[in-house]
Amino acid sequence: MGARLIVVEGLDGAGKNTLTTALVDVLTARGLSTGSLAFPRYGTLHADLAADALHGGQAGTAGSPHAMALLFAFDRHAALGELEELRSTHDVVLLDRYVASNAAYTAARMGQGREDEVTEWIGGLEFDRLGLPLPDLQILLDTPIGLAAERAGAREAADAARTRDRYERDGVLQAATGRAYRRLAAAGWRSPWTVLGADPDVERLADLVVVPPAESAPDSAP
Repeated sequence: MGARLIVVEGLDGAGKNTLTTALVDVLTARGLSTGSLAFPRYGTLHADLAADALHGGQAGTAGSPHAMALLFAFDRHAALGELEELRSTHDVVLLDRYVASNAAYTAARMGQGREDEVTEWIGGLEFDRLGLPLPDLQILLDTPIGLAAERAGAREAADAARTRDRYERDGVLQAATGRAYRRLAAAGWRSPWTVLGADPDVERLADLVVVPPAESAPDSAP
């Protein structure tokens, strides 16, 4: 049996990296071997093509929600070997963004009335056709959009090499993406979900990571 695959999702600036790092520390202290991976994998082909597009390059590719979704999907598919290696050598694997990120952002870009169509397409593409493993638990870090935007802006100001991309600068898109994430969590899209606030209890969350949640409606934790 492979490692439990745990995904941390949320808006840009939600605190996903901070939470993932804290979870690694807590789980390691509990004696569990923990691996982690962040998507997009900047520094690799598909992720860098996507980043370039979102900063105005690639002949306007960012204007197509479906083209961007394909780039992000192919980035994960290219990481499949790395992901399987992590799962075979650890007790827990934590992912900073995964397939639901693609579903939420693409649905937000397509607009109301097409959410179900888009999420079904993304799920079928990445899980069914490209063979990505289903998560055991998806965690939505539901940070208020104002706080997330403030954090993203502060991160940009602190790092001259870190310029926010088209998605990160678009407050309307971020708000729509937050709503799309909440719909996915409420529907239990593809696997169990838990929804956290801006300052989650990491020890309590670690309990959920180790022990599978009951198969019922999505959980909610502070």
